[in-house]
Parts: sequence; C-alpha cells; structure tokens
Amino acid sequence: MRNKIKKVVLAYSGGLDTSVIIRWLQEHYGCEVVTFTADIGQGEEVEPARAKAEAAGIREIHIEDLREEFARAFVYPMFRANAVYEGEYLLGTSIARPLIAKRLVEIADATGADAIAHGATGKGNDQVRFELGAYALKPDVKIIAPWREWDLLSREKLLAYAESHGIPVEMKRAGSKSPYSMDANLLHISYEGNDLEDPWTEPAADMWRWTRAPEQAPDRPTYLELTFEHGDIVALDGGRSTPAGILAALNRIGGENGIGRNDIVENRYVGMKSRGCYETPGGTIMLKAHRAIESLTLDRETVHLKDELMPRYAKLVYNGYWFTPEREMLQAAIDRTQQVVNGQVRLKLYKGNIMVVGRKSETNSLFDASLATFEEDAGAYDQTDATGFIRLNALRLRVAGRQGK
Repeated sequence: MRNKIKKVVLAYSGGLDTSVIIRWLQEHYGCEVVTFTADIGQGEEVEPARAKAEAAGIREIHIEDLREEFARAFVYPMFRANAVYEGEYLLGTSIARPLIAKRLVEIADATGADAIAHGATGKGNDQVRFELGAYALKPDVKIIAPWREWDLLSREKLLAYAESHGIPVEMKRAGSKSPYSMDANLLHISYEGNDLEDPWTEPAADMWRWTRAPEQAPDRPTYLELTFEHGDIVALDGGRSTPAGILAALNRIGGENGIGRNDIVENRYVGMKSRGCYETPGGTIMLKAHRAIESLTLDRETVHLKDELMPRYAKLVYNGYWFTPEREMLQAAIDRTQQVVNGQVRLKLYKGNIMVVGRKSETNSLFDASLATFEEDAGAYDQTDATGFIRLNALRLRVAGRQGK
C-alpha cells in the first residue's frame, strides 16, 4: 500500500506521538502529510499545533473549533439516552472519536488525500473507534495506524527518534518517569498509565486538574436550576446558552464543588481490563438532572424500557459504533421519548454530592398530587381496586405455591 499513498490526513495534536508520526509518514511512505487538529474543548491552545506543523514542513494545516458541534450533535444525544458504560463511565473519550473520524474523512475528500492516519495505539479502543467511524462514512478509505506498523513501542524510543530526527517536543527526557496518558475534551479529562497501572494505588492528589477534592470544596452548598426542552438543557439559572456554553459552565461549577471524579477498571473492546481515572463534572450534573426531569415526565414503562436499552446504547458508543443502523435506530426511539421531557430541575451541590431538591414541568408533568397524597383524596383513587389488582398478579404465585406443597 505504501507506494500508492501520495497524500494522507493525520489527526494531529502537536504532542510527541503525532509529531513523530509526521516524520515517520514522510520517511516510510514518502507522502505529503496534511494535518487536522480539532478543538473539542480540551482546555489548551490548539494554535501552537500550527507552528509545530509548519516547522515539520506541512503545507496544508487544518485547525477547527468543533466545540459546539461536539456538544450539540454528539454529547447531547448521548445524554438523552442516560448512557453510562458498565455502570460508571460517562463515555467522555468514546463520544469524541466519531466527530474526529468524520472530519478526517471530510478533509481527505476535500484535499484529495489517499488515506487518513491516527496516533492511537494497537492496545486501545481509540484505534477501533476512529477506524469504524471512517469505514462507515467512506468504505474504501485507506487507514494508516503507525503504532501497528513501527517498532517505536515505548516513550523512550519515541523520544530517541524525535532527537535523532531533530523533532522538537515538549516532553520529559528519556530515563525520567513518563507522565499520565491524558485525553481531554469539553465533556471530560482522563488519566491512564504510570502509577495508575496498579489498581490498588490511590491516585496522587495533584493528578486531578478540573475538580477540587470534595473535602476542599466550599462549606456552603451551591444551587442550580436547569431548564430542559425536549430532553436537552437549554438554560442555566434562567440564562439561555448553547450546548457547549452550558457544558463549560457546568464543568466550572461542578469542579468547584468536587463533582465528577471517578476511578474505575473498565473492560476494553480489545479484550483487556484497563484502569482509568476521569473527571466529568458537567456530565455528572447533566445525567443527574436529566434523570430527574424524566422521572416526572415519562411514563413508567417508557422509563423502564429506556433503562433496559441504555447499556446496549452505551456499549455501542464505547466500542465505536456511532455511525451504525443500530445506534441510529436506538437514537430515533430515544429522541421520540424526549418530546415530553420539558421543565426545570433544581440541584444542590455540596462537597462532591449532587442532590435533586426540586423538579417541575408546566406542560408535561405526570405527577398527580391528588393520586399520590397520604391525605384525603376526594375519591381520586379507590383503594379497594388494589384488592383485585393484587389477586390477579398473585395468581401464578399461588398456583406455583400450591404445586410445591
């Protein structure tokens, strides 16, 4: 395949791995490299990637602000599903990969590139996510995954390659302890590697970047009011904003209150278990609030069916099957349920905890106080009806009970 590749679009961060990949592609494929750097809210300047790419001799450089598209078209639909992988992971890295894959393919088409390339390793989930997304959108696309081809299988070897080829990198020198492997976007920041590879070791206090330790959070609670329209948060404390604006604000407020830290061992799609630590302050608040407004506005069986479908939806996102008929089918069903998910939720944040302290919907509430009251209900509910209901539901239990005697 190498002699057929004339131009390749690389998902480029400007870090050690992708800086080395530029030179490696030029050296081993003899091809022109186009770089693509996405701003999806990682919290650091992306423009330095332009200078680094220019220093590497790149002529076509694409740097794009995708924060709004990321929040609106990927994060918000996922949160309508209340998606959580294996009961804990809010899918912060997983949900960003389809958007990057989409833009890689689109830029390849626009620039006449023969292939796309990424810096995901052969051990992780991201290689699968990038490539499944790319193949779904461009079935005949050629994909170069250097980590599955080269022998630079350690940070030390990458640093040595960079030094020998005159590649400037902002990285600790060989022989020093490697930092955590981190991934950040508008939804979360993740940490893997280093001392986290021992699942018994508590993360260092200075590892966390977005959140205060709960014990160091304010001694007074913070109250929030979130407004939902069709399952999406559209306003914070009465002020309307865009999806990216709301998520950024919730990250800040949640982080100040010690919300959103998570330390988990998850099952990677490629088969191994991996320990990761995550900070997802805004997403943790969103999930709590969304479930609260759904509890008021959705029918019981709809809620239960959504909860049954959610693990499958989360698994599809985690494994990289965003652009698939089955995910789109589930999304259509989920989005149909959200037509009535309208109203306000009031939350109380305090030292790492989120408490729902109010919820209301002027248009779609199914809560009927006259039915639920412990006081006189003026005939709204005939309690004698429960006798027949219980006897009918107990019939099979009574038959089985007699048979067992």
